[in-house]
Amino acid sequence: MNKQIWVFFIAFAFLFVTCQVARQSNIPRTTDESVKSIPAFTENPSPRHLTPEQSLKTFKLPKGYHLELVASEPMIHEPVAIAWDGNARMYVAELNTYMQDVEGTNEHAPTSRVMLLEDTDKDGRMDKSSVFIDKMLLPRMILCVGHELLVNETDTYDIFSYKDTNGDGVADVKRGVYTPGKKAPGNLEHQRSGLDWNVDNWIYQTVDPVRFRYANGILKPDSIPSGSGGQWGITHDNYGRLFYSSAGGEVPALGFQINPVYGRMEIDDQYQDDFNAVWPIIKTPDVEGGLKRLRPDTTLNHFTASCGQVVFRGDRLPGDLAGDLLISEPVGRLIRRAKVINNNGKITLQNAYQKEEFIASTDMNFRVVNMYTGPDGCLYLVDMNRGIIQEGNWTGPNSYLRPQIKRLGLDKNIQHGRIYRLVYDGINPGPAPRLLDEPSGNLVGYLGHPNGWWRDNAQKELVLRNDKSVVPDLKEIAEGKQNKRLKTTSPLARLHALYTLDGLGELDRGIIVNSLKDPDMQVRKAAVILSEGFLKQNDEQLIEQLAVLKNDPSVDVRMQLVLSLSYSKIPKAKTLAKELVRASDGNDMLARAQRSIDKNEDVKKFGQRLGRMDETDRNLVLNGAVIYKSLCSTCHGIDGKGLVSKTAPPLQGSKRLGRGTDASVRILLHGLSGSIDGQTYPTEMPAMGDNDDQWIASVLSYVKYEFGQASPVRPDDVRKIREQTAGRSKAWTLEELSVKQ
Repeated sequence: MNKQIWVFFIAFAFLFVTCQVARQSNIPRTTDESVKSIPAFTENPSPRHLTPEQSLKTFKLPKGYHLELVASEPMIHEPVAIAWDGNARMYVAELNTYMQDVEGTNEHAPTSRVMLLEDTDKDGRMDKSSVFIDKMLLPRMILCVGHELLVNETDTYDIFSYKDTNGDGVADVKRGVYTPGKKAPGNLEHQRSGLDWNVDNWIYQTVDPVRFRYANGILKPDSIPSGSGGQWGITHDNYGRLFYSSAGGEVPALGFQINPVYGRMEIDDQYQDDFNAVWPIIKTPDVEGGLKRLRPDTTLNHFTASCGQVVFRGDRLPGDLAGDLLISEPVGRLIRRAKVINNNGKITLQNAYQKEEFIASTDMNFRVVNMYTGPDGCLYLVDMNRGIIQEGNWTGPNSYLRPQIKRLGLDKNIQHGRIYRLVYDGINPGPAPRLLDEPSGNLVGYLGHPNGWWRDNAQKELVLRNDKSVVPDLKEIAEGKQNKRLKTTSPLARLHALYTLDGLGELDRGIIVNSLKDPDMQVRKAAVILSEGFLKQNDEQLIEQLAVLKNDPSVDVRMQLVLSLSYSKIPKAKTLAKELVRASDGNDMLARAQRSIDKNEDVKKFGQRLGRMDETDRNLVLNGAVIYKSLCSTCHGIDGKGLVSKTAPPLQGSKRLGRGTDASVRILLHGLSGSIDGQTYPTEMPAMGDNDDQWIASVLSYVKYEFGQASPVRPDDVRKIREQTAGRSKAWTLEELSVKQ
């Protein structure tokens, strides 16, 4: 008997282990995970400021990885963004007035700056600095274009170019490149970030619904109808796919299914189940929002400040890191590593580790707000290294956060800052480039470089120079021919050659048609995108050539075809798009792409709020607008603010128009009498119940949309309340309605 029990337990244990292995086998694993130990947990971390040398001892990383100090105070203070020019000189944007105390005193004083740093002895550490631009108002976006630096400051949409003409490291020429002259509203955390020159030569930013092309020294805007989304941070992968994040929405990654110019596509299962959970290695009591964001051990339980993301595209770290998405969580003092998985056209994200993070620190002032692939092929982290990481709107006297900050003394840790470089044992960082000094022919050779930074910047510099002498070389590369300037015609080299030709205005129809047959699906997809200029001209022959791709083995290519065909108004294009969706063999990504395009068209026609509504709700609002403006406005005013004669109460801001439907439906069905919000009116609101449910729902949908910022009312909602109140014959009073609510 005992022997049988023993055999049973052995069999059970073996089965348990087998099941565990099978259950976990579908999760992509990283090659270094087997040597990544369980992190130590620091229960009572010290809030005191650490020197750079002390901070370097606080990091938990996978075996073989190390952080090196590139720059720190006093060379830099409060860094938030960096940009390299083509010769690897580093520009650093500083927010020197950001939350210098818990009140945010003098936050908008124009005393911030952009620093210029150089590594003259090539040891990886900056040893020369100058104040490139001084007396700025919180510079937030920077981008190098040739020998100039584009900068946007907080509270303005304007972007200016700065240039140093005498070589002293200080900008002496300033000119406007995009100057709408409007003040940018809102909290500084909710204004734009980015200026990311993407593979497609468009420059993207967050928040505002616009992207740019840089031509003839000017940024030319192009609208993104459905909005760009995101908050602080934007990045792209090797093929131009964009990744946004939203700290305010507590969404660590979004906008990565399709380019925002085609609309929005977010999918419920685009993350692994517990992707939003984070795993700090110290207590994190200074969390905006309080206890609901904390585990019992006082660690942050999910992303609440995701920002500064980057898709690593370098060549001087282990190969399995390339293409991974890294997301900073400065409240948790950690950096997430996400595997980006393409599952038949749908992109999904998974944490590379189980209940652990790629980088975590016990330094309470470790606050990474941006990350980049560097010209040396390594990863760079921009650490503000400060105590407070929330803006003053969230540290008020009655907030959960303020007492935590004061108790720990975090408000005293200011005017520091670190830039780190991530390196790996046995892999030396790459050489520094001199792209600005090299002839255009040499730059063509870098379009196939293994480091994405070199490919992007060689392409950017070629486009900026507008040097047409390289066009024959670019065409050879795009066509997959051997070229004297490029050792190999890799798919990435062909892709960059296509986009460089486009940026130079030298991309002809024949090259596109040839690239539609390329063996690499990413090149075929790029060719479809680049066909859009011809599709806008209603090129019927090109549509026939694109139709060859309707059976393409790649879902990504067919989905892009659906998106790009929307640029043509020819019936043949719409027919082809419908055929693609019908033949999608159960894969709903093509149908999703078509819905995104349809919604995008609605936004163009009706504006963002109405355009994003379902057609049924939108029609209710539009029909209700006609009724309201012809009938109801005579008493409530066209703007819902009432009339000077005070005939009827204002609807703007009315409590009865917020969430929920009961009160507003009851009022319209049976009327309203008595004092309203402390004011009496000469007449009572008459009953409108003689009108049908569709009419009532339409009027209420409009006034809720226009004056209450609330969801529409459906006819079925009206029907149910009409049945519930069928015996009522007199008007409601607010006292009665308050009981019903």
